[in-house]
Amino acid sequence: MKRLPAAVFCSSLLYSLLILSSSAQAQTLIAFARLPADTFAPGPTSGQLIAPANGRVPPFLDKQPVQGFSAVLRAPNGDFWAMPDNGFGAKDNSPDFVLRVYRISPDFRTKTGGSGAIAVKSMLELRDPNRRINFPIVADAAVYPGTAIPVDPDIRERRLLTGGDFDLESLREAHDGTLWFGDEFGPFLIHTDRTGVVLDPPYPLPGVMSPQNPFLGSATPNLPRSKGFEGMAITPNGKLLYPLLEGPLTTDPDRQRLIINQFDLTTRQYTGRQWFYRLEASTATGQSIGDMTVVTDRTFLVIERDNFEGNAAVFKKIYLVDLDEVDADGFLVKTEVADLLQLKDPANVGGFGSTFRFPFTTIESVLPLSNTTLAVLNDNNYPFSSGRTPGQPDPNEFIIIRLDRPLAR
Repeated sequence: MKRLPAAVFCSSLLYSLLILSSSAQAQTLIAFARLPADTFAPGPTSGQLIAPANGRVPPFLDKQPVQGFSAVLRAPNGDFWAMPDNGFGAKDNSPDFVLRVYRISPDFRTKTGGSGAIAVKSMLELRDPNRRINFPIVADAAVYPGTAIPVDPDIRERRLLTGGDFDLESLREAHDGTLWFGDEFGPFLIHTDRTGVVLDPPYPLPGVMSPQNPFLGSATPNLPRSKGFEGMAITPNGKLLYPLLEGPLTTDPDRQRLIINQFDLTTRQYTGRQWFYRLEASTATGQSIGDMTVVTDRTFLVIERDNFEGNAAVFKKIYLVDLDEVDADGFLVKTEVADLLQLKDPANVGGFGSTFRFPFTTIESVLPLSNTTLAVLNDNNYPFSSGRTPGQPDPNEFIIIRLDRPLAR
């Protein structure tokens, strides 16, 4: 992945969107693209441990679904890198899902044209040929865990990482071109080269273990299942990571308190500094974190959403937080940036009329394109989620919204 300067875009379309953003009056959808749900890439047979859903019957022979986007980065020439998570939502049903990052090229539909299609151009696969991972992985076994199904030869021979090893939810690129991934199973930070080869043993979060942590043994986990590193920001100078836990520790009596930790990329250690993010109070909708990404070295965007989809979805928002602004209770002050269920769409670029809703259960990627434009992508949980059309698996949608005020002033 070649790093681009923050203010440089090679796509003329994206450049034009930045120009349009200077006259923003409201949170408005200005570009839309869709990757069909049934998009696959060649690879090992997948989905052997899941049940049929939304009319789709696994397994998917000799192919991998291109789905579950949980992180997005810029790529050269107006393209993007989109990272799926662990596959089918759990450690025990995803050992045949290969962990990848796809290069995608959206032809955004805007008020002036565009097809709205997304092309999948290439991919990189995470793998551990040098045996840096310090615990057994799926590639070390003859059969998938808990089954008699042989592990695919390509997974074994190339030591490909799978959704049975890690649940990747965040991805950042360091200034040296290497990649850092945030995982939920440990929770771990995983460091690879720019092609996906693991460079170091996974970095655990001191004092925190989920039920899926391979080192748990007889210890008691203090982080709920699937509540590890959901979002992770990297500072513009490339020196610090800020991974954010999706859920509170089980030992914390405040069930709305999430912890942001600071990790030094120079020393490759946690600094011990922490900040607290407070979820919106709602016992009815059960808020979770979708992503956290950088705006400046002290300000970040956070996606917060409920666990519902379609017409039942009521809370899908993006907030801005500043590490230097803490309230009297010790929580970061949150400023609402966008309500993803109430976006204006006067040009009907989304195809649903003058108001656009992004009604997906999991919305897990946000990327600032300028001071007033954001890219947002959903995780479609293929084939399980059906927030757009009941009974049909969701597509991966890629939207660009224009804000009514600048992020940084």
